[in-house]
Amino acid sequence: MVANLYTPQAIWGRELRHYRKKAGLTQGQLSEKIHFSESLISGVETGQLPASPEFAETCDGALNTGGALHRLLDWRKGQVFPSWFGEWPDKEEVATALRTYEPILVPGLLQTSEYAHEVLYGDEVAVQARLARQKIFQREDPAPPMLRCVIDEAVLHRLIGTPEIMRAQLEHLMSMVTARLSVQVVPLGGMRAGLEGGFIIATLEGGSEVAYFDTAVRGLVTNDQDDVAAAVERFEAIRIEALPLRMSMDLIRRTAEERWT
Repeated sequence: MVANLYTPQAIWGRELRHYRKKAGLTQGQLSEKIHFSESLISGVETGQLPASPEFAETCDGALNTGGALHRLLDWRKGQVFPSWFGEWPDKEEVATALRTYEPILVPGLLQTSEYAHEVLYGDEVAVQARLARQKIFQREDPAPPMLRCVIDEAVLHRLIGTPEIMRAQLEHLMSMVTARLSVQVVPLGGMRAGLEGGFIIATLEGGSEVAYFDTAVRGLVTNDQDDVAAAVERFEAIRIEALPLRMSMDLIRRTAEERWT
């Protein structure tokens, strides 16, 4: 896919290329200096991939830019969600039901602010945007969506930030559970249906459905019937492998107490 040459992300990438060439470095040589992959540098320079604040600061140091690249990331403050997130927040906001599976992290809708801060590399704008999405569970009209969440047990054991952040996050998961919001855990070992990545299925008023899929570099939003049907089938296959709600809560509680105390 060719990136739009005039998006802020693409323009930022061209600035990186300018400073790199001015320093007389190839992408490979810059990669050795900053310890980020050459493929990432290439993707950023062509506008295909976003630059994180850490990446920008490291490039500033290696290329002696005086902090120019990090300052140029200010354009992101006006973009609450990544461009590839598309219209998903609008769909999520009016959904009557959500089904989500996450094999790597606690889903964004259930993250604490501290956990989200670590996942989003301290980007406060992005953190606040993520927390704002969670307000759908407090809305009155329409009623809050029903959420059926399935996570892999590895999520409970993956250190994000500090043990204190992890314990608070697992306690938050347990506190969120209601008749309309459930969290089930797929125990380690054996399950193959969800290894490709996380996804969310939103049911809208009238029964139509749309799905969001995580990929290695960006997300994909689709209402293609075949894609949505495949996601629904996969979700049910994963949920069959998950522990019942009460056993899932017991596992989350034990992990919080035994691993993150």
